[in-house]
Amino acid sequence: MGSIKLSIIFVLTLVLISCKKDKPEPVTVNEFNNGIVVLCEGLFQQNNSSISYIDKKNESVSNGVFNAINDRYLGDTGNDLLRYGNKIFVAVNASSTIEILDANSLEVVSQVVMETGGVAKQPRFLEPHNGKVYISCFDGFVDVLDTITGSVLKRIPVGLNPDGMVQSNNRLYVSNSGGLNFPTMDSTVSVIDLNTDTELTKITVGLNPGDIEVSSNGNIYVVVRGDYGVVPSKLVKIDPITLQTTDHMIDVLEINPFGTDEFLMTYENGNVVSIGVFNTMSEQLTNSDLINTANITTGYETIFSEHDQLIYVLDAMGYTNTGYVRAYDVSGNFVKDYHVGLNPTDIVVLP
Repeated sequence: MGSIKLSIIFVLTLVLISCKKDKPEPVTVNEFNNGIVVLCEGLFQQNNSSISYIDKKNESVSNGVFNAINDRYLGDTGNDLLRYGNKIFVAVNASSTIEILDANSLEVVSQVVMETGGVAKQPRFLEPHNGKVYISCFDGFVDVLDTITGSVLKRIPVGLNPDGMVQSNNRLYVSNSGGLNFPTMDSTVSVIDLNTDTELTKITVGLNPGDIEVSSNGNIYVVVRGDYGVVPSKLVKIDPITLQTTDHMIDVLEINPFGTDEFLMTYENGNVVSIGVFNTMSEQLTNSDLINTANITTGYETIFSEHDQLIYVLDAMGYTNTGYVRAYDVSGNFVKDYHVGLNPTDIVVLP
């Protein structure tokens, strides 16, 4: 799922030669509302990231939307998607750009080139706060972007290859993965004061931290991915007051918010990958198999939408085929499949 994407890059480089860009399909969408914007990562070094649009009014899918509307490709390795105000922000990692789109038309408002001194910053994830967007950059910084001017206001130095981010109580918690320094990776979470945009401290959580979320009672949970071999992944809780850590279950791949006191948890369950429900109050799996994963070929991300009360599993279909967005209700019952672009990695549900 999303928390193991770093390890997939090495696999994808072996299949690049056989993959070609597809001509964008005609776009028939008249207005972008009551639908789902889908960011499709594409393949590393192929410049074939794309955006698909699922029209929930008529259950139709339009692929290659960004290409068709803006008459150019999105770039190389789209990584994160954020709706903030009337704009949609897209982090394109390998191209090292942030695309800022009008949320109503999906037309490009501006493109932010993420370089410093000619060196790519490699943006990863986006987090909004108080009119700004915070961007984790693999060059070791969190950038602060002004959403009005599209300019970078400040660069906050953190750890190696910062990745996932979450905010709580005017602090930003940043997973320093060190994923590009394998096997010598980082093991810390940076704590940033959002009043001053400065790093307060680093918390040691374990090798290769990735996904990070906050519970309703303010605790921070981070997926520590290990080395994908000898050192197993695990879930680590950070107390926001004492900054002390507590280890929880191992073999966790990904966590995502699900209701008030729960996370959707993707984890390795023997020889299979399961999607269950983790209660943040009892700190236990209350449902070990919410969704039947037998029909999911390559789960890449799991996202719960408060707007339509559906769980969306993004299926990469082996990483070299066009993928699917698979919808389930809150009880884990299958609802519908949507055939989208190559390697769907994130969605924004538009009301």
